[in-house]
Amino acid sequence: MSRPSMRDPEAGLHALEEIQAMLARFRVESELVHREQMVADPSRRELVEQLVAKQQTAALAPRIRSLHAADIAFVLEALPPEHRQLIWPLVPEADQADVMVELPSPVRVGLIGQMTREALLQMAQGLDTDDLAAMADELPQEVIDRVQQGLSIEEREQLRAAMSYPEDSVGARMDFEMVTIREDVTLEVVLRYLRRFDSLPDHTDQIFVVDRRGLLLGGLAITQVLLHEPETEVTNVMNAEVFRLNARDLALDAAQAFQRYDLVSAPVIDDSGRLIGRLSVSEVVDVIQEESDADVLAQAGLREEEDLFASVWASAKNRWMWLALNLCTAFFASRVIGAFEDTVERVVALAALMPIVAGIAGNSGNQTMTLFIRSLALGQVAGPNVWRLFSKEIAIAGLNGLVWGGVAGLFAWWLYADTSQGGLLGLTMMLAIVLNLLIGAMIAILVPLALDRMGRDPAMGASVLLTFSTDSMGFFIFLGLASLFF
Repeated sequence: MSRPSMRDPEAGLHALEEIQAMLARFRVESELVHREQMVADPSRRELVEQLVAKQQTAALAPRIRSLHAADIAFVLEALPPEHRQLIWPLVPEADQADVMVELPSPVRVGLIGQMTREALLQMAQGLDTDDLAAMADELPQEVIDRVQQGLSIEEREQLRAAMSYPEDSVGARMDFEMVTIREDVTLEVVLRYLRRFDSLPDHTDQIFVVDRRGLLLGGLAITQVLLHEPETEVTNVMNAEVFRLNARDLALDAAQAFQRYDLVSAPVIDDSGRLIGRLSVSEVVDVIQEESDADVLAQAGLREEEDLFASVWASAKNRWMWLALNLCTAFFASRVIGAFEDTVERVVALAALMPIVAGIAGNSGNQTMTLFIRSLALGQVAGPNVWRLFSKEIAIAGLNGLVWGGVAGLFAWWLYADTSQGGLLGLTMMLAIVLNLLIGAMIAILVPLALDRMGRDPAMGASVLLTFSTDSMGFFIFLGLASLFF
């Protein structure tokens, strides 16, 4: 692992700025050398340019080697592909596996496609079993097969087990590095056993107690080992009710449990209760970050994570589905307005006031939807809570509609007070806002709830559907009421 910077939490950002400045300077230098050689001695141009490139690489390499693997990954993600291809060979071979693990999938796939089979094999051999399983779909099968040949029987079984679980399960995220002991030994034996390790697995806050068959009996906190008398048996101080996870549990549910109980690590068992791995807080942080990123992308209607510097064609295709839906909904909204052309022609002020009705309902609905999706993600919405929340949000929408609809109505009345239609315009405005806010609240709850019940991401395109509903229904209600009153 590269040396971390413990004093600078923004080491990656500072390194990115410095490396970008160096690359910009290198580009200017290369252009100047190219021009001078074309004029002075074109035959020596290639040799001189190679020397300049070597000098630039020599200047850049120490800066790359000084970074933590996570910071190198941050820098690579923020650079365009041609610069990634320049930086990646400078990453020390011993750190390439750690950097690959930290990279987002689209960037990792791009780098893998540029590497030779031998380079990929060397990198893959540096991966832990769980990380190798996570990247198995992105690596060539030939590389996976050759890495497996070098694994022990136990490691092969671990790899097979990790690859057999769904991507969103605890089993796909668990770590196989852990410390286990028997319940009938003393703490003195445990201490002697721990001293045999060069280092303990990261985030080891407890040792797992198992029987001869490998069944999990409990957990022994490191603090218990240090605070009790050496002659004390493990069975007398271990926690038999230790929080445990099943390999088939959802990783997101496990992450919520870690947050709820302030866990650092938790044992992972199979259906028979046998200890097969552990989940650590570092992996849980990754799960939470990935889920947060996925929710942000889903609300915007993006189907998958996208490389910032992906090709225009690939990026455009990723955005087509919801843009197409949005286009259809926009045409539908325009037809709603078209159905009331006569009313708009008679009362031209309606055209100026329509966007207000749709806009305020959309904002109110987004507030409701954000809170409801968050509650769904945290598992706080279940059973009778759903309808209680629904009733509450409807009441809030009704109250806000009366307050802000009244304000908008008074403003519309004042704005068009010099016409005979000012009073009716104000009343129409208020009623339309009240009704549209109620519709926005219903859509904001029912759409994510329906998606969640169908096993889909509740944030997937929900904002697009909400905008469609508040726009179309807002226009319909406002112009419909105007047709009745005028």
